[in-house]
Amino acid sequence: MLTDTLSANAQKLAYDSTSRPDLYKSQVDQFLSFKHSTNDIVFMGNSLTHWTNWNEQLRMDNIKNRGIPGDITFGVLERLDEAIMGHPQKIFILIGINDIAKNIPDEVILNNYQRMISIIKRKSPTTKIYFQTLLPTNDTFKKLTNHYKNDHVIAINAALKLLANKEKITLIDLYSAFVDQEGKLKANLSYDGVHLTGEGYAIWASILIKGKYLTKN
Repeated sequence: MLTDTLSANAQKLAYDSTSRPDLYKSQVDQFLSFKHSTNDIVFMGNSLTHWTNWNEQLRMDNIKNRGIPGDITFGVLERLDEAIMGHPQKIFILIGINDIAKNIPDEVILNNYQRMISIIKRKSPTTKIYFQTLLPTNDTFKKLTNHYKNDHVIAINAALKLLANKEKITLIDLYSAFVDQEGKLKANLSYDGVHLTGEGYAIWASILIKGKYLTKN
């Protein structure tokens, strides 16, 4: 069972699955108006995905940035049809840290990942799916205190590995490149304990390039 790997003290607090960032609708409306192609490589996620220019980072002009700051797994599910409507060649997904901050239980987050896989396989079966592990956080910054729950990050990443194996999709390990010896996000790669510096994005891009995840199959 995937849930067997989840944190024993998973969140039991109330949560709101309908919460969306203020700019959510305007962003989705823009995405819908853009051209969609089978040559696209879609990057799906929250602010971590949003706050860089992937075309320049990776020197590729067919990458579509579908990151929305503040988004959660429920938001990704709600707008997933747009991301795959052109039957893109690949989709890279990194989502979940805002779910953790909003007390969405680990098992719910994992169930939403399972739903993403099912939707993509059914509606765009030629699209190759890549999940990316959640990044560690660093509470020494004392800024985004609701996000600093590394026990949940570790539990979700462990369950994602099992899910990826079961569904025969690719899981990219970002976590290992960003974690320090104390289990925190490396301080020099962040300015608030969650979001990345330019150096952090360069490391992320290098993982994708060195792993040859962006090359055509």
